[in-house]
Amino acid sequence: MRYHFDKPKHYSSLYGETYICDHPVYDVCTLYKSGDKGLAVIQQRYHAKTKSTTWGEIDPWVTDVIYLAPGFEEYFAKRARQADIRGLYPTVTVRQIMWALKIKPLDKEVWETVFDRKEI
Repeated sequence: MRYHFDKPKHYSSLYGETYICDHPVYDVCTLYKSGDKGLAVIQQRYHAKTKSTTWGEIDPWVTDVIYLAPGFEEYFAKRARQADIRGLYPTVTVRQIMWALKIKPLDKEVWETVFDRKEI
């Protein structure tokens, strides 16, 4: 039986910030930042009216779960970098970081796509 991370009834969103940028894949993400280094995390959304998907910031009820997970500091240290000249940080999907931190992933939807590379 598979288990997935379900939205809790009560949650906080203290960590991570919404970051607006001009990335080729997304316009907004959740940015975890420490000093001058940062790591962008994105989540895919489905728009039923247009039957299309877009990438954007992660659900607010997941931000603290990721940040407070054992191993986040080590994962962040390996992946985070300074922003490039365009203001872009290394990016991972919410599913990639949840798997890496051994957190039950969000329930996968039929319309979801994946990236084959480690970083986006």
